[in-house]
Amino acid sequence: MRALLAGFGRVGRTVAELLAERPRRPGLSALDVSVVAITTGSHGALANPDGLNLAGALAEIRARGGFTAAHPDFATLDTLAALRTLDLEVLVELSPLSVARRGEPAISHVREALRRRRHVVTANKGPLAWAYASLTKLAREQGCALLHEATVMDGAPVFNLVRRCLRGNVILAIDGVLNSTTNVVLGELERGASLPEALDAARRAGVVEADPSDDLDGWDAAAKIAVLANALMGGDLTPERVERESVRAVSPERMARASARGCRLKMVCEVFREGGTVGGRVAARELPAGDPFAAIDGTSSVIRLATDIVGTLVIAENSPDLRTTAYGVLSDLLEVAEGVRR
Repeated sequence: MRALLAGFGRVGRTVAELLAERPRRPGLSALDVSVVAITTGSHGALANPDGLNLAGALAEIRARGGFTAAHPDFATLDTLAALRTLDLEVLVELSPLSVARRGEPAISHVREALRRRRHVVTANKGPLAWAYASLTKLAREQGCALLHEATVMDGAPVFNLVRRCLRGNVILAIDGVLNSTTNVVLGELERGASLPEALDAARRAGVVEADPSDDLDGWDAAAKIAVLANALMGGDLTPERVERESVRAVSPERMARASARGCRLKMVCEVFREGGTVGGRVAARELPAGDPFAAIDGTSSVIRLATDIVGTLVIAENSPDLRTTAYGVLSDLLEVAEGVRR
C-alpha cells in the first residue's frame, strides 16, 4: 500500500520511526506500507515511486532541519500536487491544526484525496471539526475510508470502540479531560507555580506548541469536542460554537478555594444533547477527590461515554507519548491495509 505523509512534525516523524522499525515489531508485520512521498509546509518534500528510505529521511531532517536539493529524492511538490500526480492509495494527513484558517489546508488535502478515491487517515482534527458532514459524505460516495483515531486521546481506541464494540448503542453524552497542556498547567498552578512557570513545566513535558494560545484558550479542546460531537453523536458542531473557558481565567484564589475544600480544578470537555441539537463546552470544573477525573495528572487523559444500553464507560490513558499518538495513526493504516487487501 503506497502512502503519502502530509506533515513531518513530531507525530509524522514518530510514525516514520515506527514504520522503519516494522521488522523488529511482530505486531506490525501485516502493515505493508511504502511511503512514496513526504510533504511539509515549509521544510521541503521527498518523493520516490519505489518508496522512500525513512531512516534516511529522518536523518536528513534532524541534521538539516528540512529536505534540501542535495537529497536524491528531493521534490518540488506540495501536498495537493502530490495527491494529483503520484501513484498512492492513502493520504496520511499529519499537518498542524490551524484554528485561524478553520482547519485548512488539511480540509482541502482530505477532500482532494477522497475526490481522487484515495483513502484518508488523519491525526489532524481540523477536517472533522469543520467539515465532518461533507467529507464523510464524499468518502461514502467514493467508497473510501476516512479514519481519525488519533484526533482525540492519541492512540486510545475511542472511535474504534464505539464503531466496533458499541454497535446498537446511542451515545447520550461525553465528557473528559482531553488537553494535556492545560492539565499540566493546572497541576503546576495547584502546587503554587505562576502561569509562566506552569507553561515552562508543560514545555518540559513536551506538550506545548510554539504558540500555546490554542491550548490555553480552549481551542484545541473545542476542536476535539467538535470531532466527538460530529463523529459519535450525529452533531453538526464547529469549534466556534463550543463554549470555552481559558485556563488563564483560573486565578490563584480560585485554585486555593478548591484545594481548601479538598477538590481539584480540571478543564473538562463536555458534549451533550440539548433539545434537537448537540452542543459542547470546555470549562474549569471543581471536582471532589473521589471523582475519576480528579485523579488525571500531567499528560494523562480520560473520557467518559454515557450510552443508552450498556451505561457508562470510562477510558483512561496514562502518560501518553508521541508513540501513543503515532500508534493511533498506525491502527488506522492497518484497517485501511486490510480493506485494500480484500
